[in-house]
Amino acid sequence: MGIDTNGKILVVDDEERIRRLIRMYLEREEYEVEEADNGADALEKSLNNNYNVILLDLMMPEMDGIEVCKELRKEKTTPVIMLTAKGEEGNRVQGFEVGADDYIVKPFSPREVVLRVKALLRRVSPSSVSETTTAAKNVLVFPHLTINHDAHRVNADGEEVFLTPKEYELLCFLAESPDKVFNREQLLKEVWQYEFFGDLRTVDTHVKRLREKLNMVSEKAAKMIVTVWGVGYKFEVDDD
Repeated sequence: MGIDTNGKILVVDDEERIRRLIRMYLEREEYEVEEADNGADALEKSLNNNYNVILLDLMMPEMDGIEVCKELRKEKTTPVIMLTAKGEEGNRVQGFEVGADDYIVKPFSPREVVLRVKALLRRVSPSSVSETTTAAKNVLVFPHLTINHDAHRVNADGEEVFLTPKEYELLCFLAESPDKVFNREQLLKEVWQYEFFGDLRTVDTHVKRLREKLNMVSEKAAKMIVTVWGVGYKFEVDDD
């Protein structure tokens, strides 16, 4: 089976009934599921195992989801879906700032969890590229930056840049339409791929993180992500 119907998932929540419910629905879809009931255990398992997705509760004892995600991102780009309560919007923005890829608001439908997991796995799987896509379209080559869709890999000036799934999606979306300006609402709709009622700062935090990672390898690659003041962002190709 493909990665979107068979993968290893860590479910992290301090409420046993929530873990059991999510586990039941995910195992019906033939996912392998492991659990953690606190942040410290979740971080240890995340660093010592290779999961396809981590479902991470925001408010937990010992370490909250923000701290877990922050520490995880120092070493891994494992896709993270944050589980949050309705009144925690500010915390959700903070979650995106430390590298979360998506969030689901409690109370949620278990079916929604399954659909979000499947959608995220499809987007991060190299095999998700259409068979009808030509080889030339599978690799985007610019001065100082190369995006290989088949390998799901980004290189800046010959050195690999490790991005989270959402950072990768954002870069690809902008790079596929050079010089076209997108406002924040468009980016939320197109990159997140579902109706998103969140803070527009979500886009800003992802752009900031993307630039920072590119800049660590290539200053010129980072400068390709351009802010159009009062409007949004674009990908600008410099021939230098």
